[in-house]
Amino acid sequence: ITRYLYEQHAQADPIVIGTGLLTGTLFPATAAAVITAKSPVTGNICHCPVTQKAGLEIQFSGFDYIVIRGKSAKPVFLWIHDGVADITDAADVWGKDVWDTTAAWRKTMGDELIQTLVIGPAGENLVKFATVACNNSRVCGRTGMGCLFGSKNLKAVAVRGRGRLTLADPLEYLELCRTFDRKILQHPEYTKRKELGSTLLMKALDGIGILPTNHFQQGLADYVDQVSGERLAQEYKVKNKSCFNCPIHCSRYYITPETESEGPEFETLCSYSSRIGNRDLPFALKMAAYLNRMGLDSLSSGETIGWAMECVQRGLLNKDDFDGLDFTWGNRETIEKIVRMIVFRQGIGDAFAEGTRSLAARFGRGTEEYALQVKGLDMICGDPRGLKAFGLTYAIASRGADHLRAEPFFELTERYEESVQRFGTRDAADRLADHGKAVLVEYTERQALLTDCLTLCKNVGLSMDILDFEFAARLLRAGTGLTFTPEKMDQALRGIIDADRRMNIAFGVTADQDTLPKRFTHEPLTEGPSKGTVVPVKQMVQEYYGLRGWDETGKPK
Repeated sequence: ITRYLYEQHAQADPIVIGTGLLTGTLFPATAAAVITAKSPVTGNICHCPVTQKAGLEIQFSGFDYIVIRGKSAKPVFLWIHDGVADITDAADVWGKDVWDTTAAWRKTMGDELIQTLVIGPAGENLVKFATVACNNSRVCGRTGMGCLFGSKNLKAVAVRGRGRLTLADPLEYLELCRTFDRKILQHPEYTKRKELGSTLLMKALDGIGILPTNHFQQGLADYVDQVSGERLAQEYKVKNKSCFNCPIHCSRYYITPETESEGPEFETLCSYSSRIGNRDLPFALKMAAYLNRMGLDSLSSGETIGWAMECVQRGLLNKDDFDGLDFTWGNRETIEKIVRMIVFRQGIGDAFAEGTRSLAARFGRGTEEYALQVKGLDMICGDPRGLKAFGLTYAIASRGADHLRAEPFFELTERYEESVQRFGTRDAADRLADHGKAVLVEYTERQALLTDCLTLCKNVGLSMDILDFEFAARLLRAGTGLTFTPEKMDQALRGIIDADRRMNIAFGVTADQDTLPKRFTHEPLTEGPSKGTVVPVKQMVQEYYGLRGWDETGKPK
């Protein structure tokens, strides 16, 4: 669909909001929708999932996909309900934040169950890494989809449906749902994931020496206990929350003296704590809530701040370059000020709002080396020097430094015998091994795409590693009546990956961009369990190309 739209309607800059083959059914954790468009951050086609309940309400409204083209002359809502799509005036909420907009629309319509995809002031002001928020705090966070909404004067998509979905074989489908539910509940990480969600990674990554600290200059934070998911749960969490029909309930609602909100996930918590030298957990939570209200990506905003702090540390830039702001590590006053300046494009915040790659290019003076991004998308919070398969994933992912295109958690398992059986090498289960990673990434890329087609949450279908092609084929047959052998399914997934690559080659992606910042390829970590390691990205990328059937320039044959 996306390929056709960009071949036929590129000037209209289409946005596609899609559901999956199982969205809204009884199958656990299939509540997601995926927003696809040409990213203002990278210039490439990007796919951005959003969870909670928006996807299923689109299905219940009688639609599988929503395609948005062109631009409105004034701010509007797209109101989708029971087979009807209305465009309504949004002038009264233009300028309001995500939370106030969501509350106002639900009050106007008299229905608290309306699902919303909303932008805040960051999207209205065309900040390149603005987000789209579902129900206040579940965020389509990366690649600037909020900026695209804002460029179309689209304040929100609101959805409510009361339709029904039908299944090809309800009894078989129900049994498969029960089987998968048991797999989740019996998973060895189930209890910890339910208690901490993704914030469990703060101490887990610090434990193996790869927690981004002071802009990835270190992999250990001696204060990790102060900003950990465990502390958040013990002192501030008041309840767990769940997306539709998911037994994990991995999201958390917290209250501090200054704020209350749902979240944050690991990437946000790390981006506003160790990554920028902040040791104050309540402050990180306060910033997470503010980012959600304003509709701003925590990773990209955190990277711009970390970049500025390192450039000041190294003497490349100073206060005079930043409107007098003091970018020393963990300076809470500066962090709070610059985020607001980014949202409203005030002063130097206007330059920050363009993203790290553009920001570094503006200043020059050697600062470009410290803009940690791939294809324009800023690094996520996992140091690839101690996660070699993840490093390859960041390098080859079509949307940039991204773990959602292939999430090779298997390299952390040390299950060497299973690794030999599944991937032909024990190195796939060794996070520090240079070899055996291309075969792991090539497989998990297909596995990740399968979860997207089903709109199954990757925290369940991918990182738990409990979904295989044979089980998925049975699911599709019982749920939709579509008959796929595992081999046919695999062939289709490979074709989608190739098509995605061809599209992005057309937008200018080259093999030279399938790489990592110099920090991860030439600067070994100096302490901890991952000490002395770098990522040999060139050889890994070429091996990946071969397994994918692409030539040495990364072009599908």
